[in-house]
Amino acid sequence: MATIEDIGVSAAINILSAVIFLLAFAFLRLQPINDRVYFPKWYLKGSRQSPSHGGAFVRKFVNLDMRSYLKFLSWMPAALQMPEDELISHAGLDSAVYLRIYLTGLKIFVPITILAFLVLVPVNWTNDTLEGLKVEHSDIDKLSISNIPFGSKRFIAHLTMAYVFTFWTCYVLLREYEIVATMRLRFLASEKRRPDQFTVLVRNIPPDPDESIGELAEHFFLVNHPDHYLTHQVVYNANKLAKLVKEKKKMQNWLDYYQLKYERNTSKRPTVKTGFLGCFGSKVDAVEHCASEIERIEKE
Repeated sequence: MATIEDIGVSAAINILSAVIFLLAFAFLRLQPINDRVYFPKWYLKGSRQSPSHGGAFVRKFVNLDMRSYLKFLSWMPAALQMPEDELISHAGLDSAVYLRIYLTGLKIFVPITILAFLVLVPVNWTNDTLEGLKVEHSDIDKLSISNIPFGSKRFIAHLTMAYVFTFWTCYVLLREYEIVATMRLRFLASEKRRPDQFTVLVRNIPPDPDESIGELAEHFFLVNHPDHYLTHQVVYNANKLAKLVKEKKKMQNWLDYYQLKYERNTSKRPTVKTGFLGCFGSKVDAVEHCASEIERIEKE
């Protein structure tokens, strides 16, 4: 059972949290060390240079201009008033779509809230069902559907409003998806052509003893799509390769160690056990063992 005090406390916590996160974002956005994080598009265009270059060492990481902190939220009304085409050019398509998400929320919930207060609140409030049931309740509970008696015709209002809310939500979402899809197509049409827009990822190519993976892919596309095929690039899973490189580097360090050890005392060849952690197994010449292991890894 929620009371007005509970709702007030919850709202205060949420508002306070939102303000704290907004202030943290505004502070971090002004720091030179985060400049590339918040303005990547400007760097790609070459219209902005990093403020961390030059100047005192502290200024490379912390913004010491106190005037910038006084107007740290000035970008918000400017972004809301900016035309969409200009916003896309200025901050990218994602930013424009992100703002439309908030506008979509307002378009959906503001009419729903007004309708709920005009229709559902009076329908629920003007009953005395909860008082007649002698159950513990608050004034907030009187605004809910639980205050309508069983079998009452007032449920028709709730049923009608459910259809109205659903229809309105679907209509607004459909309209917004159409707008966003059009924005995306216009954006792609205005951008320069990039290879990733025309790339096809081909996976699970069956092995062939006579041809490599690259030759198989090239042969397939030249035969089946000669007018559309341009080039190909084979992408390998480098996890195993990275492990082998690390193992070879480790073995090379041991080889250098044993060679230096032998050069200091040529009367005795260093030996090593080939078993687990060098504690078990047969003894072999350490230099020859390391050299053979490096050769094996290189072949693999």
